[in-house]
Amino acid sequence: MPYRFYLFLLTLLLSTMACTSPFSSNQDQPQAPPALPTTTPFIAPSYPTSEAESISPSQVVSGIDVRVERAWQDGKQVYADVCFSLPDMSDWTIWKASLKYSDIVLEEYGTTLLRLDASTEDGQPGTRCDTLEFYVPPDANLSTVIVSIDSFAPSSYERDYCIIYMPKIQQAFEERGIAITLTCTDESVLQIISKPETMSQDEAEQLVYSDEFFTLKGPWEFTFNLAQ
Repeated sequence: MPYRFYLFLLTLLLSTMACTSPFSSNQDQPQAPPALPTTTPFIAPSYPTSEAESISPSQVVSGIDVRVERAWQDGKQVYADVCFSLPDMSDWTIWKASLKYSDIVLEEYGTTLLRLDASTEDGQPGTRCDTLEFYVPPDANLSTVIVSIDSFAPSSYERDYCIIYMPKIQQAFEERGIAITLTCTDESVLQIISKPETMSQDEAEQLVYSDEFFTLKGPWEFTFNLAQ
């Protein structure tokens, strides 16, 4: 009886091991996911990239030497690196600019400071360079592109009224026979101390604070060929 009992247990154990063996079937084994196809990034030919040097030399207008070092197209944007001499110690920037191609003129643009070189001890004027950025459609004909700098102005000239601008304004009034006399307070505030009796205070202030004295006008124009 014990012999048969042990034989039965041994048979049952071997049957169980055969059914649960990991080598009996691979149907339940995890399968690796299929490899996904790879693609090469697509660059639309309608958004070209090109670069050109200016075919116009540097230009001096209103005492400011301006040059465009390079212009290039990158997708929907046209960029131009513009450098100009600083007429004095004020914080001069590009006040108005435009880009022209075909019969289209773009006057909306962005600016980024590229570099700023201060005036030297021997009196050489400083230089500022900015990158202009214009948006252009992909079908724009850029075989002839004109970057125009229309005017420069100091970004914050209130602090320089007395030191820099009052002498210029007063001299201009004397040359034109305009009887307006200016002075500065101890707080460096520009004041009108005399004017013609027939001139109102508002009229006098319009003359004193005219853009004529705080902007330098061009234009400075530079031509490029950015056609593909």
